[in-house]
Amino acid sequence: MTAPAFLDVRNVSRHFGHFKALSDVSVTFAPNQLTAIIGPNGAGKSTFFNVLSGALTPTTGEIFFEGHNITGLAPHEYARRGIAKSFQITNVFKQLSVHENVRVAAQMRYSRFDIFTPRHQLREAIDEADALLERVGLIQLRDKTVADLAHGQQRSLEIAMALAASPKLLLMDEPTAGMSPQETAAMMDLIVQLAEERTVILVEHKMKLVMGICERLIVLHHGELLAQGTPEDIRNNDEVRRVYLGQG
Repeated sequence: MTAPAFLDVRNVSRHFGHFKALSDVSVTFAPNQLTAIIGPNGAGKSTFFNVLSGALTPTTGEIFFEGHNITGLAPHEYARRGIAKSFQITNVFKQLSVHENVRVAAQMRYSRFDIFTPRHQLREAIDEADALLERVGLIQLRDKTVADLAHGQQRSLEIAMALAASPKLLLMDEPTAGMSPQETAAMMDLIVQLAEERTVILVEHKMKLVMGICERLIVLHHGELLAQGTPEDIRNNDEVRRVYLGQG
């Protein structure tokens, strides 16, 4: 008997009024694989990301995660099942310190039902926050107020917060958007490292950026699945070359 796909998207469409942002997209994702969803502006990438992450419910179609139908579940149910996401627009607490942001995220696992221990005494969450900041290269900024961080540093912080949930699947929406070349290079290195321990799916419009690091690419165009395969497959696909290549 064949094991179910790690993430299985079946005939998913998403409409906004009469506009079809996604149209009958079916694709499966393997575990422990780094995959990029790419396509020109307006291809439906962000809508697809929001559907995968549970922020949007498909108009039609279903999504299965580890064999379980997760279509329409609340976002916190996605997190409980091991799905975390990092959005294009950072979702951090800018008035708190870098460490406090990650510690708060970690506390959701350690202290959900602990109402008596003062938060500053939650040693496990404090230690994990430090380890995650070390992982994403922000430990030296531990006590800095988030509002004072550069854009790329805030993106790295959001990733540390997502990792605090120990996700099996990490979804990332245009992780290098607005970054300098140096920040972009550091972020791509971090993504490769993270993908060694979990499944990572990232949405990106810069094809050249992901060609060298991803094992698999999925190409959307006008809300439809245009092509999928290895970077070499995509590079040699005539239809992809016609509608996309050179636009990223």
